Amino acid sequence: MTRYSIAFSALMATAVTASGAAYSQCGGKGWTGATDCVSGYQCQVQNDWYSQCVPGTAAVKTSAAAPTTVVATTLSTMKRPSATSAAAKPASTAAVAAAAGTSASGKTQYAGVNIAGFDFGCDTSGSCSGGYVDPGSNGIAQMKHFATDDKLNIFRLPFGWQYMVKNTLGGDLDATFFAAYDKLVQGCLATGAMCIIDLHNYARWNGAIVGQGGPTNAQFADVWSKLATKYKSEKNIIFGIMNEPHDLTMTTWATSAQAAVTAIRKAGATSQYILVPGTDYTSAGSFVQNSGPALLAVKDTDGSTGKILFDVHRYLDSDNSGTHAECTTDHVDDSFVPLAKWLRTNGRKAILSEVGGGNTASCEQDVCAAIASLNSNSDVYLGYAGWSAGAFDSSYVLSLTPNGSTDTALMSKCFSRA
Repeated sequence: MTRYSIAFSALMATAVTASGAAYSQCGGKGWTGATDCVSGYQCQVQNDWYSQCVPGTAAVKTSAAAPTTVVATTLSTMKRPSATSAAAKPASTAAVAAAAGTSASGKTQYAGVNIAGFDFGCDTSGSCSGGYVDPGSNGIAQMKHFATDDKLNIFRLPFGWQYMVKNTLGGDLDATFFAAYDKLVQGCLATGAMCIIDLHNYARWNGAIVGQGGPTNAQFADVWSKLATKYKSEKNIIFGIMNEPHDLTMTTWATSAQAAVTAIRKAGATSQYILVPGTDYTSAGSFVQNSGPALLAVKDTDGSTGKILFDVHRYLDSDNSGTHAECTTDHVDDSFVPLAKWLRTNGRKAILSEVGGGNTASCEQDVCAAIASLNSNSDVYLGYAGWSAGAFDSSYVLSLTPNGSTDTALMSKCFSRA
């Protein structure tokens, strides 16, 4: 899957008008809502599937519609359709029941959700144009709610590389950005959950691939050395070295991933898990064929692999893109079970760090079935994180953002462990 992270402004309240609000969607394939924006904003095409109201001058219209309160921040992350579409099929309950390897608890060790915001403005070219949104106290409150009320115990906290180093490869961590990001991390740690530090750049920096004509492996390792130094004493940190690499040479990427792993360990973070992703946007559907063989070579500095986990993603809509409210497949038979068998054969484990769907009956069926498959193979699947909460408005198609302490239907039925 391809994802375009589009930053919206963090708003606790907004007025419903006939024109699109600041940073709201205003176009894209299949879009039927407003196509113009409120005063001071213009509709700008982000990709074929998404246009957004961004600051600027454009002819707009106003409306006297009564305001309504939206308890959430307002953001959106879109995914471009993948090259192949998944055929519609019912939930594979038989496959779930037959899957081997269930742990003693019958569940994965970790279950949670993404808390997005610090990654917004970054697209699949690895360009981060600005406009990230700090989930702030709202994001921290969400994690407290999820941990307390839903019994979730892992949160993924994506960030843009350029933001972290003030647009300078090899540069120092930006003090202002890191302080804000670290506040979110500390809020996560305070819940007692595992906290994934996720570099959300698609194995790229401004269009150039890490270790393949773009940032050198040394520059990639440098940012991880600095972050690992900050969090080396935190046992509940997981280092997610890169979000959704794509269109690259896997054997070369494996060398880059190894450089990051080695840098993290040399910085003194010797006990934490490290997540290593593959190509094809680290799709669970193609991991066995296209990513796994090369990544088996990535090891800890002592030659072990117990703390080196594979990072996979999977969406369940018609084109595997995560842009549709309806789901058409649970991907149990074509992705999760085959990957589980491969992991078991090779003595490895994985985390599904992105999975999601709309708050619809079809997605309740398929997302719940996918999670059931992970639970049935919890000897090799360590956990999963839904996409997404954090700085997302409830209107976002894959929103898991709670309204105060009230969860979305999908969170309650599939992700929650309460």
